[in-house]
Amino acid sequence: MQPLSLALPRERTIHQVLEQRAALHGEATFFWFRDQAFSYAGLDRMAASVAKGLQGVGVAKGERVAVMLSNRPEFLGAWFGLSKIGALEVPINTAHRGYLLSYLLNQAACSVLIVQKAFLPCVEEVCKDLTSLRHMVVLDMEEGLPSLPGITLHHYSELVAGGQDYVPADVGWSDPLGIMFTSGTTGPSKGAVLPQNYAVHTAEIIAGIAGYGPDDCLYNALPLFHGNAKLLSTMPALYSGATMVLAERFSASQFWDEVARYGCTEFNYIGSILSILLKAAPRADDHANSLRVLVGAGASPEVYKAFEQRFGVTLIEGYGMNEIGLPLMSRPGARKPGSCGKPHPDYEVMVVDDEGRQVVDGTPGELLVRPNKPWSMLLEYYGMPDKTVEAWQGLWFHTGDYLLKDGEGFYHFVDRKKDAIRRRGENISSYEVERIVMSHPQVQEAAATPVRSDLGEDEIMVTVVARVGASLSAEALIVHCETMMAKFMVPRYVRFVAVLPKTPTEKVQKFVIREQGVTADTWDRESPAQSVHSVNHPEASA
Repeated sequence: MQPLSLALPRERTIHQVLEQRAALHGEATFFWFRDQAFSYAGLDRMAASVAKGLQGVGVAKGERVAVMLSNRPEFLGAWFGLSKIGALEVPINTAHRGYLLSYLLNQAACSVLIVQKAFLPCVEEVCKDLTSLRHMVVLDMEEGLPSLPGITLHHYSELVAGGQDYVPADVGWSDPLGIMFTSGTTGPSKGAVLPQNYAVHTAEIIAGIAGYGPDDCLYNALPLFHGNAKLLSTMPALYSGATMVLAERFSASQFWDEVARYGCTEFNYIGSILSILLKAAPRADDHANSLRVLVGAGASPEVYKAFEQRFGVTLIEGYGMNEIGLPLMSRPGARKPGSCGKPHPDYEVMVVDDEGRQVVDGTPGELLVRPNKPWSMLLEYYGMPDKTVEAWQGLWFHTGDYLLKDGEGFYHFVDRKKDAIRRRGENISSYEVERIVMSHPQVQEAAATPVRSDLGEDEIMVTVVARVGASLSAEALIVHCETMMAKFMVPRYVRFVAVLPKTPTEKVQKFVIREQGVTADTWDRESPAQSVHSVNHPEASA
């Protein structure tokens, strides 16, 4: 397939990549959705219609437009259409409600929201709190649109019916593409402003390492409101000339059937998805699938090895964040289970202690990153200059993650910096504590957090969700821990809860647990004579 021309700054934008593919391949299929084929030229026309329609309601270069859609072709049309006119896409998780929804829309100062009918009631509930929203474009609404004070509503079908003759904006590789909000696991979500070249550069890295080409078909089942689905699947497919399957959502029961139907050769995953797929009963033909390579992160060494052996695929793991792209990546022939890989040549990385001094190999420390290529990391946190300065110190981006470089040069994720625990002179990974606690057969979920000790370091608290039907005491859980971890790792505090506080993307909000601290229903190993120290649900069924 003919290569793209991406040498000039104005060519390194997502809409330029699409326009070049459309010019080269026209009506050839780019992606499938619900068994319907969408061509390169068709997606480009859709994007041009969105661009024209949004300009018609006053959207100009630099404005923020929120997109609250499930996986569907119109999401991609909006993404590329906004890029054509230099407006910033602000993807909104469709699970958001109430305060968090209004916070995100206000924090990004969005003037327009593109939303489908299913999520309109959530917006209506908070419309009185929205300070900058002036227009809403609604999909799937056949009946009349509601009336909302201060907001003009438009049918999507009417907005895109005005043609494709938009006025192109002067957009280059350094211009902002969109705002991706962090997950909010350590506090209020921050909006990372990402430049156009960030997306193109990420596509080059993924497509190059995984070896994508015109014969590949990428299965894309993660939500488009996350960067993962657009930056690690859509753009690499577009860049390499591969075909893509856009699924509405990940479904373990439909996964292998859809992979077989479309002949998919690649899938971008998060660690838990592999564990879910492994739970299915083994079949004699597990190896007889079309998948060649899976790109993702978060697989434990055990899951990594089991998945490769059972399904005959190659896993390529890496490390990245919304803010920085993919500085660490494994490569075919240079992989290690449980590792994030090694630094990509387009980045510099360093592991440092709390004083900013580089640590020796084998010692955990905070990962610092900076780019060797221009416009390949975040520009700023939108509206949060203090957070931008806090993240960029000494010309390095501070990830807030503890990693370890081993003797072979492979990097391993250890913990979030704010989740790390120091007790009795030892640095303790909350991840490892949680892993052991959750190995108890009656534990469903657990979160390990530090509790400040009077002695100046930390005590360990585990907040536990028991399995349905479990009868488990704190004492029994501690006995389990004592048999499987070092003494300094054994938690002092145990608290049973019905659910852990989480973000809409199912990440545990440990800052909420830390703020709650030692509550009245928390069991203390050093003061065990308490009334609330067990969970008992014998009436429930698994």
